[in-house]
Parts: sequence; structure tokens; C-alpha cells
Amino acid sequence: MDFVLDAITEWLKELLVSGIIGNLSGMFDSVNEKVGDIAAQVGATPQGWNGGIFSMVQNLSNTVILPIAGAVLAFVMTLELVQILMDKNNHHDIESAVFFKWIFKTACAILIVTNTWNIVMGVFDVAQSAVNQASGVIIGDTSIDMAAVLPDMEAQLEAMELGPLFGLWFQSMFVGITMWALTICIFIITYGRMIEVYLVTSVAPIPMAAMMGKEFGGMGQNYLKALFALGFQAFLIMICVGIYAVLVQSIATSGDISTAIWTCMGYTVLLCFTLFKTGSLAKSVFSAH
Repeated sequence: MDFVLDAITEWLKELLVSGIIGNLSGMFDSVNEKVGDIAAQVGATPQGWNGGIFSMVQNLSNTVILPIAGAVLAFVMTLELVQILMDKNNHHDIESAVFFKWIFKTACAILIVTNTWNIVMGVFDVAQSAVNQASGVIIGDTSIDMAAVLPDMEAQLEAMELGPLFGLWFQSMFVGITMWALTICIFIITYGRMIEVYLVTSVAPIPMAAMMGKEFGGMGQNYLKALFALGFQAFLIMICVGIYAVLVQSIATSGDISTAIWTCMGYTVLLCFTLFKTGSLAKSVFSAH
């Protein structure tokens, strides 16, 4: 009878060991692929990320939004002229210089609106330049390789009892599902940021049309702040990935498989959390007075 129980136990151990090794061998592959792709995604300008979407957004901005921006510009500068005239109680005190000032501001506003697309793309070109320079400095090897972390993993598993193997198998299954969820999160962050870039740039002429107005000038200034925040969010993302690369290459597990699994998952969760925070952090930096 003991022979039968030993045979069943040995069979279960072999089954669990092979299952755990199978779970761990490809557990971090999808995460490694997405993390490695972050630099290419956030380092691309709107026109470089997807030329088709860029052309569509640019066409919509020029044909739909730009005429609205022209009407906004006419309203803002007319209101500006009315305010100049009302600033003086006695119209005889108005100097001709104020009209030249108004003409100059109007010309500048028209110049800004007609070159809005160049201004917006210039902001992202500057941000991309910073990201590309940073990628060669702060990004290292971001791959998690369980075979390298635990070179004697199979021997450790074979030395374990049946109970701990069951627990470790459930842990590997749970962490594997979590890794897939984190892969989706990284995809949403990187691709969602680029979609946000296209959405923000599509309506650029309207806030830029109000840039030179006294009452509505804050709209254009806040838009530029948001634009710089969105552009340099990529730089903060690169720093997050660089920190992650340092962490995963210095994992200290003391040969404990469970500790290795949870440490790697913890670093990946931390990466996703900080990636989510980069957007609000960049906005707080560029919105500070």
C-alpha cells in the first residue's frame, strides 16, 4: 500500500514540478515585450507613431476646427478693442498708440492661429528629443528571466514536499494571470497616451486663438501647459522604465522561488502604478505657478 501511495505522490510531484516550470518559463514574456516596447511608443512623435491617424487629425483640425478658431479670434480681438476704448472715461484721452498695439496683438494672434499646427508639433519634437537622449542613458535590460534569477529552480522544486508544491503551483497561476492584467495596463497607458495626444492636438486652434486676449488668454496658456505636460510625460515614463530596469536586475531572492515570483510581480505592479501617475505628475509640474 505504501508503494502505491509513494508512486502517486511521485507522479503528483512530477506533474506539479512540470506545471510550475511551465508557468514560470513564459510568465513574464508578455510583460517583457510590452516594457521593452515602451521606449519606442513614447519616443515617437504624433506623425511618426501612426501616419494615417496623424493625417486624419490634421485634416479635421484644418477643415473643421480652424474656421471655428477664426470666429473665436474675431470675437476675442473685438472684445479686446472694446475694452481698450472703455478703459478711458474720456475718449479724447485715447492715444493712437493703443490702436497700433491692438493691431500688433491681432497680427500676432493671426500668426499664432495660422501656425498652430507647427507650434504644437514643435512641442512634441522637443519632448521627443529629450526622450531619445534619455533612452540611451537610463534604459537598460528590462527583461525578467526566471532561469537567470533561479538557475537551480528545477532542483529546488524536486526537493520540495507535495504540500508546498501545491501552494507554489497556485501562486504561479495567480501571478501569471496578474501578469496578463499588467500587460493590458501597460498597453492602455502607452497607447492611451498617444490617443490623448491626437485628441488634444485636434482642437489646438481654438485655445490658441484666445492666446492674445486679456480675458481669454488664460485658455491658451493653460492649453500650452497641458501640451508640454503631455509631451514630457514620455520623459517621466522613460525614467520609470529605467528605475524598473535597475530593480529587476538586482533582485535578491536567496534562492527562494516564492520570493522571486512575488518580488518580480511587485516590481511590475510598481511600474504600472508609477506609469499611471506620470500623467498627473507632469500636469502638476507644468501647471505650477
